[in-house]
Amino acid sequence: METFAHIKTVIGIILGLSITHSLKGAITIIEHPTKIKPYWVQLLWGFNLFLTTIYFWWFEVHLAEVVNWDFFKYLFIITYTIIYYILAVTLFPEDTSDHKDYKTYFLNRKNWFFTFLAALFIFDFFDTYIKGANYVSRIEIPYILRGFLNIAGCIIGIKSSKATIQAALAIMFLIYQVVWICTYYLKG
Repeated sequence: METFAHIKTVIGIILGLSITHSLKGAITIIEHPTKIKPYWVQLLWGFNLFLTTIYFWWFEVHLAEVVNWDFFKYLFIITYTIIYYILAVTLFPEDTSDHKDYKTYFLNRKNWFFTFLAALFIFDFFDTYIKGANYVSRIEIPYILRGFLNIAGCIIGIKSSKATIQAALAIMFLIYQVVWICTYYLKG
C-alpha cells in the first residue's frame, strides 16, 4: 500500500497541473475576450477534458488493487497521466500570438489533440489490465465499445477539417462522457 500512496501522489501532482492549466486557459479567455477570439468547440473540449480528468482521478483509486508494483507499471501510469497534461496544453496554449483566433489554432493543432486523445483511450485499456484479473473480470462490453468508439471519433477528428464535424465530435464526446459517468458510476 505504501507504493500506491507514492504513485497516487505523483498522479495527483500531474493531474493537478492539467486541471490548473485548463482552468488558467479558460480564465484567460474570460479575462481577455478581445485578445484572441474564443472558439466554442475548443471550450467544449476544455470542459470535456476537465470532466474526464476528474473522472480519471476518481477512478484511479482502483490502482490500490494492484498487488505487485514494478517500475514499468509505475512508468506506464505516469505516462498515461502525463497525456492529460499534454491535452490541456494542446487545448490552451501559453502563447497564442501565432494565431488570429482559437478556431484557427484548434484546427491547426487538431491532429496533435486527437492523436493524444486516442492515445488516452488506448492507455485506458492497458490501465484496466494493470488493475488485475479481479478488476478486469468486472468489465462489461459497453466499456470496450466505448473505447473503440472514442478512438474511431479521434480518427474522424484527425481526418476532417470541417468545423461542423469538429463541433459534432466535441458535442458527442461530451454527451457520451456525461452519460457514461451517470450510467455507470452514479448508480451507487
